[in-house]
Amino acid sequence: MRDVAIVGYAETKIDVATGRNSYDFAGDVLNEISIKYGVDRDDIDGLAVSETMSETGNPFWAQYMADVLGLSPTWLELMGIGGVSSIGAVARAAMAIRAGMCSTALIVASDAQSSGRTPEQGAQRWEFQYPTGLRGPVGAFGVIMKRYEHLYGLDRRALARLAVTQRNHGLMNANACPRLRKQITEQDYLDSKLVSDPLRMLDSVMVCDGANALLMMSTERAKERGLKTIFPTSYAELSGYNANNPMAEIVESGFLKVGPRALANAGLKASDIQSFHPYDDFLIAIMLQMEQIGFCKQGKGAGFILDTDLSFQGKLPLNTGGGQISAGQPGLAGGGLNLVEAARQMLGEGGERQIAKIDNAMVTGIGGIPYARNWCTSGVLILEQ
Repeated sequence: MRDVAIVGYAETKIDVATGRNSYDFAGDVLNEISIKYGVDRDDIDGLAVSETMSETGNPFWAQYMADVLGLSPTWLELMGIGGVSSIGAVARAAMAIRAGMCSTALIVASDAQSSGRTPEQGAQRWEFQYPTGLRGPVGAFGVIMKRYEHLYGLDRRALARLAVTQRNHGLMNANACPRLRKQITEQDYLDSKLVSDPLRMLDSVMVCDGANALLMMSTERAKERGLKTIFPTSYAELSGYNANNPMAEIVESGFLKVGPRALANAGLKASDIQSFHPYDDFLIAIMLQMEQIGFCKQGKGAGFILDTDLSFQGKLPLNTGGGQISAGQPGLAGGGLNLVEAARQMLGEGGERQIAKIDNAMVTGIGGIPYARNWCTSGVLILEQ
């Protein structure tokens, strides 16, 4: 459907320990949206706000955000599905606009995790994880990597290729965290410190601060305003894949379901996708998504990566802004980082890293890490011209 469109985006610079808060960063992206697209605060009557790590203790987060930004939305949504929140908000905003709940929606993801307090997530952690030393995502993804290696073997040259490809893109991204704007080689990756065997330092993100936003409205309204448009034509989401199976295979995720579903709904095949913007808290997550969405067969991700040019000039441009791993992860706003880059590319504003083919793009999200299985929520969004 092309009756609702993404018409604009905004993004702050990403940095570490800025001393600012999530409201500050959200104000920055709202101001950028207002100036770039000629939209007043009174025009925005829909607001979707992603949850944060730095403000999670605030049960009124979305309402306070609307108040601080000076917005009076008739549709207000708090997105609490981790790194799927931003792409999930696009789907929900489209439904809200179609239903007449709002006419112009702002999707905001803002976090200052490296400057704030990280909340205790609780759940199964106290009983099952903390006593064994498994304290967070690094440990969990180390286990997933180890299991994948046992099942299929793990060619670390492929992960090194991903690391270098994304870093090269990040070097061209003026908003990327300054600490990460340094050239690396595949050997640098292979020599980097082991932090959760076999996961290495250069496999994972660095927690930062920052924000990003999208502006959505009906296609008719966008034409009246003379704004460029891109269309969210397909979306699929699944939480709790294999949740009722106490012996679930931990390398399998909801992407086995939502990848093929999103492609089928758009009338596309994986080989039709012109740029791929996967959620990338860890490099192994990119490879798992490639396999489970259908770019290659399961267990064959390393070969696909080594045989495919994933640079911005290549066959399948990958995370052309550097992704979270090479631009920085602005807390839970990281879910919007690659989404904004996809919008930037499709609007033809990629600058020196502009890709050639912009008929479509795929953006994914990952949210939450439960105990003894893969991530909690998987999401796939397809954008088209």
